[in-house]
Amino acid sequence: MARYTYQPFPYQPPPELNTATASGRRWPVAIVGAGPIGLAAAIDLALHGVESVVLDDNNVVSVGSRAICWSKRTLEVFDRLGVGERMVDKGVTWQLGRLFHHDQEVWNFDLLPESGHKMPAFINLQQYYVEEYLVERVQDFPEQIDLRWKNRVVGLDSSAEGVRLQVETPDGTYAVEAEYVLACDGAKSSIREMLGLEFAGKVFEERFLIADVEMQADFPSERWFWFEPPFHAGQSALLHKQPDNIYRIDLQLGWEADPEEEKRPEKVIPRIQAAVGDREFELDWVSVYTFQCRRMERFVHGRVLFVGDSAHIVSPFGARGGNGGVQDVDNLCWKLAAVLQGQAPEKLLESYNTERIHGADENLLNSSRSTNFMTPKTRTEQAFRDAVLSLAKEHAFARRLVNSGRLSLPATLEPSPLNGEADADFAGVMCPGAPMLDAPVQYSGKSAWLLESFGGTFRLLHFPGPDTPSTPEALRVAEAGFEANTILVHPPESAPSDGLGLVDTEGLVQQRYEGLPGTTYLIRPDQHVAARWRTWSPEAVRQALRQATGNLRRDP
Repeated sequence: MARYTYQPFPYQPPPELNTATASGRRWPVAIVGAGPIGLAAAIDLALHGVESVVLDDNNVVSVGSRAICWSKRTLEVFDRLGVGERMVDKGVTWQLGRLFHHDQEVWNFDLLPESGHKMPAFINLQQYYVEEYLVERVQDFPEQIDLRWKNRVVGLDSSAEGVRLQVETPDGTYAVEAEYVLACDGAKSSIREMLGLEFAGKVFEERFLIADVEMQADFPSERWFWFEPPFHAGQSALLHKQPDNIYRIDLQLGWEADPEEEKRPEKVIPRIQAAVGDREFELDWVSVYTFQCRRMERFVHGRVLFVGDSAHIVSPFGARGGNGGVQDVDNLCWKLAAVLQGQAPEKLLESYNTERIHGADENLLNSSRSTNFMTPKTRTEQAFRDAVLSLAKEHAFARRLVNSGRLSLPATLEPSPLNGEADADFAGVMCPGAPMLDAPVQYSGKSAWLLESFGGTFRLLHFPGPDTPSTPEALRVAEAGFEANTILVHPPESAPSDGLGLVDTEGLVQQRYEGLPGTTYLIRPDQHVAARWRTWSPEAVRQALRQATGNLRRDP
């Protein structure tokens, strides 16, 4: 069995150290941290035509599997960035979860019971593979991305005009100047520390052991969670399958456990043997983590923006950490590009703060509730959990109360100041602020997916009607430096012979978007709904474009 082989990335002396060749350039964006979040941000910015320098103090991908559960929405974002299909091909696809109390199954749940989506509900894929794929994707942008390994940021000076970073390398220290800095340097963010910013929240008195083990086993591609399993009495446990015959096993240890002692093989191996039975295995990676739910008060601090774990951190059950960070990137980069390119005012970046604090708080709330249910600390909490688990075997109402980690869902940004109009006679979930739902379509006679036609720029999704123009050119709207091209969606029986637009082959686009004739959606570059109407109105679209880009002009 082949384990992952870590290949160090080459260090190159930065040109700033050579006074004869140094250009003294000022970067539009400097990104601190080359994990999944920093690399994704660099790629997203490059797709918008924005150059960046990426600075990382290491020269390998993440050691250990770390984040492994990637949700459907995150995979859709990664697909837009060019690595989604590769991740799905390598990852272990799953959508079924099973919950056990002692040795009895309480119930199971399906995270994607309907068909008609390109991406699965979840895949399990080790973080080192995700980083490897992103690093390789970065190579497609040699003019836009300068990825520098063994470049540690040791100082920061921020002003209203930009940011100056001091960077330490094996060959000496140099300065980088940038219009903006993205702090993608994780939960122990050095950038946050340099600015003296708080990371408020709660540290729960609970520890879990993570063990990645390599073994031959016939466990299905499902999420198995135990409350008080017979092999780990009085505690909780989780089992996940990963590629390469690697299995993730999480075991609750209790607050009194010594983290360093518990990572010793002589302590770990007997616990794993009890969990997996009489079979051979080898330890691949071991860690002990403490439950935390914390975030910064603000994610935007002048020209420094915090993204991913540097801005917020949650307990791992529910897969809301890495997935939340990728959704930060999806939300931020089109806005930052618009500001840098003069299309939008700087105040548009404040909507990143508003929208992603909303998303982070949703994740923190769910993570805190999961932790309280999984690790009861009082007799009352224990009695409540036992009663819920007992009732859940027979009664559906109790199953909604079982909480082994509410799994990651995309945030619906309903309170966003960027949201525009929504006619009153819509009933479905595609309201302003909601992420798009995918569906199968045909384009030029070939099978495709709805989301493949959206993302990166503003677009209009339009269902032609008798009272609206029937060509994309007639439905194009420009405003405030942005142009919204129109994607027409036709039912199979009225697909045009010229091949313009998408054919709703299974009727799922019409169903999911309540696509009555004349219905129009304005879709943001991050594939969220900005506004929707039942009748075509160019002026309404222009107004929504102004609002969605921070260009809304209010009359005195």
